[in-house]
Formats: sequence, structure tokens, C-alpha cells
Amino acid sequence: MLRRLYEWILALAARPTAPYALGAVSFTESSFFPIPPDVMLVPMVVSRPERAWHYALVATLTSVAGGLLGYAIGALLYDSVGVWLFNLYGLSAKAEAFRDSYARYGHWVILLKGLTPIPYKLVTITSGFAGYDLLWFTLLSLVTRGARFYVLAGLVSRYGVGIRTVLDRHLNAVAGGLVAVVVLGFVGFRYLF
Repeated sequence: MLRRLYEWILALAARPTAPYALGAVSFTESSFFPIPPDVMLVPMVVSRPERAWHYALVATLTSVAGGLLGYAIGALLYDSVGVWLFNLYGLSAKAEAFRDSYARYGHWVILLKGLTPIPYKLVTITSGFAGYDLLWFTLLSLVTRGARFYVLAGLVSRYGVGIRTVLDRHLNAVAGGLVAVVVLGFVGFRYLF
């Protein structure tokens, strides 16, 4: 099944609809979807390295737009949808500590967490329910998400042949490593705050 998904993403990169699919995943990941856009961005850049910067731009802009939805969930719907999402990820006990950290480290929280495997949706929702300044949230999100996706796209476009060889030969191990990174991100979030 994983191999078919990988082949589908590689084939998708050749279609004109590729940026739309990447944008949809990137948008939803910033507010509620558990799969990071990296799983689409990497194979798409491997398949079409000349489109790396375009894909990074799409991922950045849609991630920030999705982050604004996450912010709205936190600001307007935290008592219902926001609590449900934090409970879904087993992080509701840590939400208040994370909220308090915004009073002291708001800029750094957004900048650093946007680059780490800690799910960005938790940052966006918490930013909303903490009442963090929307303009600063948007600007910092552009910086941190842009840095993440442009660096990743640049690395993959430069080393794409080697990356594709590794993916073709060891897809299951790479996927297992990515799952481990995401799980460690959740664990790190739970124990850091």
C-alpha cells in the first residue's frame, strides 16, 4: 500500500493538479490533518526538481492559510473543536502550560515549533486561544514555514537522485523513520510543556 501511495505521488507530480493536491494537504495539516505536507513535497520535488521552488511556495502559502484556520479554531472554537483536537492528540493537560509560554516566549514558540516535528496545528490553535497577535502570528508563520519548505525543497532538488534511490530501495524504512519523527514530535510537545 505504501509503495502504491509513493508511486501515485510521483505520478501526481507530473500532472497539472499537483500543486493543488500539495496545497490541500499543506492547508489541512496546519489546522487539523495529521499528515505533514513533507510526505508529498519530497516525492514531488524528487520527480520534478525544476518545480522545487514553486512547490515550496505553494506549501508555504497554503500552510500559513491553514494556520489562520487553526488560529480561528483556537480563538473562536477552542471550547468545542479545539478541545476535541487537543484531546484527540492526548495533549489537553499540556495546553494551559503551552498557553502560558506565549506570555513569555510567543515569537520564539512560533518560530521554533514551526520548524520542528511538533505538529504545527498545535501551535496554530494554541496561538488563537492564547490571543496571540494575529499580524505577528501570520508574519512569523510565513518565516518559519517558508524556511522549512524552502530548505527541504532545496535539499531535495540538489540531492534528488540520491534521495530517490534511497526511497526506491528503502521506502518502508524511510516511512518508518518519518513516523518515528512525528511520534517524537508529539512526545516532545507533551514533555516540553
